[in-house]
Amino acid sequence: MLETYHPTPEEQEFKEQMLHFIRENDDCFYRTNLAGHITGSAWVLSPDGTEVLMNHHAFLDMWMQFGGHADGESNIKLVALREAQEESGIEEIEFVSDEIFDIDIHEIPFNEKKGEPAHLHYDIRFLLKAKHKNFVISNESKQLKWMTPEEIKVLNLNRSIMRMVEKVFG
Repeated sequence: MLETYHPTPEEQEFKEQMLHFIRENDDCFYRTNLAGHITGSAWVLSPDGTEVLMNHHAFLDMWMQFGGHADGESNIKLVALREAQEESGIEEIEFVSDEIFDIDIHEIPFNEKKGEPAHLHYDIRFLLKAKHKNFVISNESKQLKWMTPEEIKVLNLNRSIMRMVEKVFG
């Protein structure tokens, strides 16, 4: 799936690095690879497609999309869906497309509680849509909020988030 993904110019280097990482690491889908691992994320749109459900991540203390570790699951689409459902409490979520929506590589800081060193997340993202707007906040989040593109832009989030906003809303 990653090999056939057509990245934006901004994502081209990510694609090359991800493909190299996958080819060189048999354990790329496991968090036991302390250098980094493949993760799956979900950019979840509201039923009418005008808002995104943003997650104020508890550990990272930032607003972001839903996502997480593959834990050995190589079907990264299933990982993205699982993470969106678990972290939002919304079971009725569907893929807008079967294709990859976005890719990114970012560093996760040292986690003192878990004793995990800083490492890279090779993040493969999918575009999904919720069937309703009722959510439940999980213990991995400080807060969840449906946000318009304008509200997301006010947060001055990193380029990775803004790229996804631009892909959907222009």
